[in-house]
Parts: sequence; structure tokens; C-alpha cells
Amino acid sequence: MNFQDLKKIEKPQFYLDVAFNRATKKIKELKQSKKEKDQVKKAKSLEHIRIDIIESNLNDPLRQIISCFPSIDSLDKFYVELIKCTLDYSDLKKSLGSVDWAVKKISLFSKEYKRRASRLNEIDQINKNRREYYGRISSVLKQIKKYLLYLEEARKTMRNYPDIKTSCFTVCIFGFPNVGKSTLLSKITPANPEINSYAFTTKGLNLGYINLPGNKIQIIDTPGTLNRKEKMNYIELQAYLAATYVADTIVYVFDPTDTYDINDQKKLLKRAKEFDKDILIYLSKTDKASEESVTHFKEKYKDIITDSEVLKEKLIKNSKKHKK
Repeated sequence: MNFQDLKKIEKPQFYLDVAFNRATKKIKELKQSKKEKDQVKKAKSLEHIRIDIIESNLNDPLRQIISCFPSIDSLDKFYVELIKCTLDYSDLKKSLGSVDWAVKKISLFSKEYKRRASRLNEIDQINKNRREYYGRISSVLKQIKKYLLYLEEARKTMRNYPDIKTSCFTVCIFGFPNVGKSTLLSKITPANPEINSYAFTTKGLNLGYINLPGNKIQIIDTPGTLNRKEKMNYIELQAYLAATYVADTIVYVFDPTDTYDINDQKKLLKRAKEFDKDILIYLSKTDKASEESVTHFKEKYKDIITDSEVLKEKLIKNSKKHKK
């Protein structure tokens, strides 16, 4: 799901200014070209056009706001939970509902004031009718000001959501920071994640894909150490939700060097197992670790994988067993 198409949401006065200015400009052009001896009849005709232009230039962007935001109830569980954790779920639905209310009100008032204009027989009355229409329409937009402001803040948040393909066979790579997760991702997929030599370098979810005939495997390099949900930062929360609602398999990466205490890494593996997903264990940095340390891991975990190509083949084999 890609939220990058969510366009900026302006304040009410912006939409009103655009609509009113376009209507004024168009009417000015038509006044010069429209030949009509009956000035009242001409004014009525122009007033209908003016109202149509205003209605269109207000409702089109408002409808676009509604259509650009995804239908929350139809989203995958991963995104529903991400929205609930990062936004006020009820406020988001209420705000979108308020925009829909405004669209209906604008259409209703436009129809009503066109009908009124048709019944008037004096220029002054037509002008007064227009001022009333402008006032009613402006009031509608101002009533949803706080909802437009909220939707703009929600848009900014949602644009930072990862583009997770929830229908793909998905693998989450877990382990302590700087144990070689990003390096592993770059070995088994064409992805080019930023790789540094210090801890806590992952600024977001790094994604890569193993392309297969008619299918693909999604690989997510996840940051963080699976702390309690309420203690997680924004990126760690995404990783937690991806592991909970999207992952089919978890690849846990052990580092046999002295970067982290072995017992701490074992505890983190135990937490990873709590997701109740298939787990493959991978041993990184074997070329930098002592022979004794590498041997310890191989004896402790009989199925541990040390070759990235072997891991890739296992993931491909596993993916063929799963169908979402």
C-alpha cells in the first residue's frame, strides 16, 4: 500500500478563494461576450453559471480528499493497526465524514440558490441572493476547518508509512542493531540499504524483493529489539506490526563476534519466537568471529545457516508452500 499519492490539504479559505476567483473571472468574460437585451434574464443565466463553477471548484477537491484517503475498513490489518497506533482512528473517520457532509451541503445550497435566482426579477435581488449563497457556502467550509487541519496532519503521518505489500510472502529479518541485517538484505535481494558500522542506523524499514516467476518474496529489514509495544519508537512499531500481521517467516540473525553478549542475543531470539512464525536462524560475520564462537552457535543450533545463498533457497522453498 502506497500513501505517497495523498495530496496536500489546504485551509478552507484557500478553496473558497480559488472557487470565487474562478467564478468571477469566468463571469467577467461571459459578460463581455454574451449578447442579451433582457438584463435580468442575462443576470439569471450568469448566476447559474457562477454557482455551477463555485460548486465544481469546491466539491472536486473535497471529493478528491475523500477518494485519496483509503477506505479504512477495507485496509489490511497491518495498516489498520498502524493507523490506530499513530493517529486517532475515530477522528480520522469523523474528519472524512465531515468532508463528505460538506460536499452534500454545497450541492444542496447550490441547487437551492440557483432555484431562487430563477424566481427573481430584479438585479438587486439577484445580487443579494448571490451574497447569501457566498455566505452559506463559506460557512460550510469554515465548519469543517478543524477536520481539514486534522486530515492534513494525518496525511503527513501516513505519507511516511512503509509501502508493505501485504499479499506477498513476507520475511522479517530480526536481530540486534549492527549484526548484519542490512548486509544480509543486500545479499539476497537487489536492495541497496544504507549500511554503517555503528548501532541503531536503520531509519526506516528497508525493503527488498526476491523476484520469482509470477510471484515475489518481500524481505523486511527491521530495526529495534522487540521491546514492549508502548516503549517502541515509530519505526520499531512498524517492525513489530509487520512481524505480527504480515510476516510468514522470521529470519533471526546472530552475531558471533563480541559486539553483543551471546545470552542477550538468545533472549531476543526467544522474544522473536513469541510471534509464532516459522523461524530460520542465520549466523552473520563468520569471517570476523573466532572459530570457537562460530562452533558454539553451530553446536547450539543444528539448523543454523551461514551461507546467504542457502538461506535464499530456503526462503524460496518456504514461499512455495504458502499462499495468501
